[in-house]
Amino acid sequence: MSTRRLPEHEQKILDEIERALNRDRRLARRLRAVRRRRRRPDLSRVAAYAPHPVTVTVLAAVALGLMTAGIVTSQVAVVWAFAAVWPVALFAGFRLLCRWSRAG
Repeated sequence: MSTRRLPEHEQKILDEIERALNRDRRLARRLRAVRRRRRRPDLSRVAAYAPHPVTVTVLAAVALGLMTAGIVTSQVAVVWAFAAVWPVALFAGFRLLCRWSRAG
């Protein structure tokens, strides 16, 4: 592919086409909708997660409290809340341990 610049008259035509496309609101709306549909979760952000020790402590405390409350009350909502919080606390704890093991 050529890396040379376009001749001046072709560059003017291209700029005019781009301005016309930028003014087209319907096209802009459709492009935004397509971008939203194609968006996938960014797993690199999850892999790069570096929790603060306070965050891990709070998550573990909440998980422990929910586990205790679930055992005592046997309420389904509390058990499901524990089931939702526990993996997050576990993941954050492992990420914190990994970060500490690399630092030392």
